Amino acid sequence: MAALQREFVDRYGWLSSEEYGLSFALARLTPGTNIVAFCAATGWQILGWAGALVGVLAPTFPSAVIAVLFTVGYETWRSNPVALAAINGTIAGVAGMMLATVYRLVKPHTDGLRGAGLQRTVRAILIAGGAFLLLWKFHWSPVQIVAVAAVVGLLWPDPADRIVLPVKNIVEERSAS
Repeated sequence: MAALQREFVDRYGWLSSEEYGLSFALARLTPGTNIVAFCAATGWQILGWAGALVGVLAPTFPSAVIAVLFTVGYETWRSNPVALAAINGTIAGVAGMMLATVYRLVKPHTDGLRGAGLQRTVRAILIAGGAFLLLWKFHWSPVQIVAVAAVVGLLWPDPADRIVLPVKNIVEERSAS
């Protein structure tokens, strides 16, 4: 968004800072894909209806064409063993990248196997494993899983997030006054 502001406001002068800010704010309020709403709003401010149309088509049309080409390619090559091997390899690679991402997200919450570190590790494994189980075995929607994980997080707080009151300092301050 900063790069777009530099181009639209500073470099070309197509929009004022206020117009850019208005487009950005309105796009954040609209339902759906915010970037498409932002492109429509800035296009409208620059060229009216034609700009809004181009603003919507520019980010969506190329990806739609690519999706159609992939679908046609899959339908054409789905009986070809070489193409199926490539697709299966791609699926395995994507699954590996997803697991690596999950590991990177969970790793900071598993800082050792003693005391609070053990509690954090068990908590992270149970929440991540429970989410996997709910999706895989019970076919819950991602929205339901995120909601349940949020409730679990509220009811089972991270040991590192607990507030420890400095009781000694409070007692000393009261006795001094």
